This record gives sequence, C-alpha cells and structure tokens, in this order.
Amino acid sequence: MTDIILDVRQIDPRERHPRIFGTFDRLAVGAALELDSDHDPRPLYYQFGAERQGAFAWDYLEKGPARWRVRITRTAENARDQGACCGHCGG
Repeated sequence: MTDIILDVRQIDPRERHPRIFGTFDRLAVGAALELDSDHDPRPLYYQFGAERQGAFAWDYLEKGPARWRVRITRTAENARDQGACCGHCGG
C-alpha cells in the first residue's frame, strides 16, 4: 500500500490540522499518511491521541531542524466511526 504524502509547509497554519485529520479519516485501516512539515508536529501527535486514541501509529521518518517527516498509520477505526463515545467530552 502506498502512503499518501501531505506536504503542509505551504498550507496556511490554521488549515493544516483540519486537512490532516480529513485526510487521515479517509484512510483505510492499514494505510498511512506521510506528513511533511517545517516544524516538529508534536502538538498534532497529542491532538491525535485525544481525538483518535487507539486508531493510529506515529513514526518519525525525519527529525528537523528544517524538515520534519512523520508517517501516521491508521491502525483501527475511530471510536466515533463505530458510533461509540471517544471519552474526550466526558460523556
């Protein structure tokens, strides 16, 4: 399976996370997104942990300083996709 490459370096910062999550949510289980960024996307990792807990794997391919590349693999369906509460809202 070929990774989808998403270079966010030229995307407006406020549009990056919605684009990344939209792309990830369209992946089949086992497929991966390769993210190309101009900074360490660690905050995105924490957001994935909160919103897609248990549904992704995160692997650094390149660690800066000018370029950061991460492979984000979909390992399972999201709890949200299965009609279950993700637990994030406390409900």
